[in-house]
Parts: sequence; C-alpha cells; structure tokens
Amino acid sequence: MKKSNRIELKKELCSSIEKDVIAFLNYKEGGIIYIGIDTETGKAVTVKEIGEKQIQIKERLKNNISPSILGLFDVIIEKKDNINIIKIIIAAGNERPYYLKKQGMSSEGCYIREDAKSQPMPTKMIEELFAKRTRNSLGKIESPKNKLTFEQLKIYYNSKGTNLKANFASNLELLTKTGEFNYVAYLLSDKNSTSIKVAKYAGTNRIDLIENNEFGFCSLLKSTKQTLDKLDVENRTFTKITPKQRDEKKMFNAIALREAVVNAIVHNDYTNEVPPKFELFEDRIEITSTGGLPIGFSEEEFFSGYSFPRNKELMRIFKDLKFVEHLGSGIPRILEKYSKSAFKITDNFLKITLPVELSKNELKNAKKKTYKADNKIMDAILDNKYITIKEIMKKTSLSKGTVQWQITKLKEKGVIERKGSNKMGYWNVLKT
Repeated sequence: MKKSNRIELKKELCSSIEKDVIAFLNYKEGGIIYIGIDTETGKAVTVKEIGEKQIQIKERLKNNISPSILGLFDVIIEKKDNINIIKIIIAAGNERPYYLKKQGMSSEGCYIREDAKSQPMPTKMIEELFAKRTRNSLGKIESPKNKLTFEQLKIYYNSKGTNLKANFASNLELLTKTGEFNYVAYLLSDKNSTSIKVAKYAGTNRIDLIENNEFGFCSLLKSTKQTLDKLDVENRTFTKITPKQRDEKKMFNAIALREAVVNAIVHNDYTNEVPPKFELFEDRIEITSTGGLPIGFSEEEFFSGYSFPRNKELMRIFKDLKFVEHLGSGIPRILEKYSKSAFKITDNFLKITLPVELSKNELKNAKKKTYKADNKIMDAILDNKYITIKEIMKKTSLSKGTVQWQITKLKEKGVIERKGSNKMGYWNVLKT
C-alpha cells in the first residue's frame, strides 16, 4: 500500500486529518485515507480505541469543514493483515472550494491534492473554483410546499435504532439557508408529486405493456423500498435438479440489481422533475436515470468507482438507513457481474441494461415450473385465516418483501381483506 494522489496513509489519527480530507474534497477524483498503516513499510498497525477514534473523526469532519460535507465522506473499519484499521472514503465535492472553518476561504484553509501530498491552494484557484461552484443542488432549491410531514422518514430511522429529534430537519440538511424546507425535504416527505414507474412488457420491445406499476406520491424512501420489493418478486429463480446437486439461478444477479436500482434513485437529477424509471422485458431490465454524469466527471472516473454524489443530502440519508453500503461501492459491485457495455451514458441520461442470465430454454422452463407466489399465499390463507406474515413466509419459503408485495396486490384486486389488528385479526377471503 503506497501513497498517491488518491491515497493517504497515516499510522495514527493526527491533527492534520481535516487538511487531507479537504484536499481530497477539492480534488476531482476524491480519495481514501487509511489510518493504521505504517508509512514506511505499508503494513497495518494496531489503532488503539479504534471505535472511539472512528466517532471522533466523524465529528471533526462534520464540525470543522465548510461547506457541509455530510454525505460526502464515510468512515469505516476494515481488516488488513488481520488487523482492524480505519478507512475514510472521501468523494469529490461539487461546492468547491472546501476549507477549514477556522481559517476561512484562504490559502491557509483550502488544500488540494498534488504529488501525493495535501498542498495549500493558490488564491487564484480558490477564486476560480468559487466562481464555478454549483448552486442548483437540491439542498438549495426551496420545496414547492411549505407544510410537510415526515412520519415515514421517522419510521425508517426508528427501524435502525435512531429517534429523530425536533431539530432533525436541520441535522439532516433539509432546510435552505433561510430556514425553509428544501427539495430534499420535499422528496422525503410523506406526500409529494414524485412517482417511480416500473413497467413490464410481454416481449423484447415496448409494444405489449402488461403491467404499469407506480410507486410514489410518498417518501422517496418508501418508493425505493416498494420498487426493490417489486423487482425482487420479478427476479424469479430457476431451479435445476441434477443427480448430484440442486442448482439455483436468478434471472438477474440480485446484488447488482439492487445496486443499480439504488444508484439510479440516489443519483437521479430531480431538478428537472423527472424520476428514474424501470422497465422489465422478456430478455432484460432497463434502468434509466436522468442527468447523465456530473459536470467534470469522466466515464473513466465513473467506472473506476470514484464517488461524486449528485445529491449528497440523499446519499447521507440512504447511507444512514443502509440502502447504500458505503461511498463508491455501487458501480464496482455492478461491474463484478456485468460489463461496461451494460451502461449507456449520454449528456442527459444514464441507462443500465442488465440481461436475463437464463438461456431461452431455462427461461421457458422457469416460466412453466414457477408456482405463482400469490397462489402459494392464497393456499396458506385458505388453510388458516389466522396465519401471520411470518408463518406465511415459513410455509411458502418466500421472502418478507415478496409476501408483503403479493398481499398488497391481492388486497388491491379485492381478493382478500384484513379484519382486525395484525396480531389478533384474520384474513377475510372475498373471492377465489
């Protein structure tokens, strides 16, 4: 492990950590800082009180650097040589120049990565970067509605063990500088005009539309979860039993599909009010987000996994709630299973096409052998009208997301209804 323009090594946490982070924020490719690496040997060394230091770093970066960099960095613990070290991932920011608050926007406060070192930024560069600073980010655009509620957002944070306090809107950067709700707040509120479409076609073109699902007019978090659940249902499993073993193969790689979906939603350019769309064909799925690549970001940098969040506020919240693993992880995980040819990048759109991984015969047999999930669930309910979701999952071997999705569809079709509470109620079958 060696130092470079994108990598900084430190044996222990030091007072200059903010300077190096600022240098990477101002560098077009971002960078990574490893704490717990001997700079002479490149080998891992023990970091004392590593958990406390991880928390200290997060607080220092949050409080000592301006503009806000929440959503632009990640501090994780990983193993090297069987020793835990700290890894700080820094994305390139779009509000450059970043600087030390106590030094201000000056050569003493601004740094840039150059020759594998963090160097003071010349005054001329500071002025040029400030003149180009992006001002149309979602965090700066005022919400079209003033009265917003966030019950769904609170539920998601509660599920991860965090209770949002009264000042959560400020802490999560959901306010403009004047104290009004911004467009990020609007997207995450309980009611908005954004809707994600998931269309399904019978063949390989758009002639025969057989399903047109719409998930939206609610928190973008809920829309994302509904989209992931729907695509999980559609990502059917083909089972092939041989004398030696039982082989299972999904239509699409589940990890790559999830990464592609979340990336499209988090990095979509919502300033033009066009959400991402998902289209299922017989031989592929197409995932299209608007906006293309951020200005100044090349395809080479994109495929290398350099992170340049278009919507840093969304990225921070999606990362908080574990929709995103860590900065820069999405594209490399997709490329582990699919080639660069799966991506089509234009000035205004980014499309990812994932081909069905089954052969034509396998797909044909999978369709024949697939016992529809809703039929399995109906059989379970007809056997026991008091059956719970967990019991249905156990009896049908279906995932929680699939069961919940199919029950929702059965309710919408008027096939079943729920009487009473989730614990004490029962299923009323309206038609079979």
